[in-house]
Amino acid sequence: MLSDRVLPAATRSWVGRQLAPGERLVSVRPLRGGWTSRMCRLTVAGAAPGAGRELVLRSFVTPFFRRHAPGLLGREFRVLGQLAATPVPAATPLAVDPEGRAAAEPSLLMSLLPGAVRVAEDGRVAARSAELARLLAVVHRVSAEGADRPRAYQAWTAPDRVRVPAGTAVPGLWRRAVAVIDRPPPAFVGRFLHRDFHPGNVLFDDAGRVSGVVDWVETSWGPSDLDVAHCASALALAHGPAAGLDFDRHYLAAGGVLAERADDRRYWRVLDALGFAPDAEKVAGPWRELGRTDLTPELLTGRLESYLAALLDG
Repeated sequence: MLSDRVLPAATRSWVGRQLAPGERLVSVRPLRGGWTSRMCRLTVAGAAPGAGRELVLRSFVTPFFRRHAPGLLGREFRVLGQLAATPVPAATPLAVDPEGRAAAEPSLLMSLLPGAVRVAEDGRVAARSAELARLLAVVHRVSAEGADRPRAYQAWTAPDRVRVPAGTAVPGLWRRAVAVIDRPPPAFVGRFLHRDFHPGNVLFDDAGRVSGVVDWVETSWGPSDLDVAHCASALALAHGPAAGLDFDRHYLAAGGVLAERADDRRYWRVLDALGFAPDAEKVAGPWRELGRTDLTPELLTGRLESYLAALLDG
């Protein structure tokens, strides 16, 4: 259970130095559902018989994310600490080695949240969408002034960076979509953003209630529309365009605030959807690990194009 293949010796040693006197690491289990990092569940035995706790270790192992780890993991560690005094159900940060100087890779150690990712194609999609919207409205009410304010949001695509799927049957659709974002960003009221909010980063308990939200490395300051758009795009890919189109209604019902002008709202939604082009393997890979083997590249491309068409014609 504690072989170097599961967790490198240097990382095990670093984790051990973060534990309380008398505690020891007894098992490591890889977690599924992520694509940017290696996630492991750590079982720690306490000093007293029967005592112990469960932790999560996030490590960046690929060259790209190792290169950006100081900013990403440092940001997540700070944000998790900031969220401790809010109603947002987030992990408790315990230790961070953002440059991998002590651990084998850049790593973040934190508490384990209850629940599991739920992305099944079942009869509870609408209910989960409403829960996601309720949670997102809570996130957007987090106060962040002065040094607590996160960095300004970054757009993940631009008119000259959009990659059209090869062999698309609707090239005109893509030209129309790019034209929507070929303008200065709309004015907005800044809010605290998760920035990568989607069903794969939210945990639910067995009763269908949100029990935690994870992956805060992209936390930003920007328009609430951008977080709503990202979750809507993911829902459209996972469950069909209608699920994405319904998400703003759930968000508004939960007390969220969006741009007043329809054209501005469309800008943010199209901007986010275009960020998934030319395909949506970015989200589909981890979801397939969780059982969604129906999410083929062909299905996802078709859903992305149908969703864009609905946004443009709605």
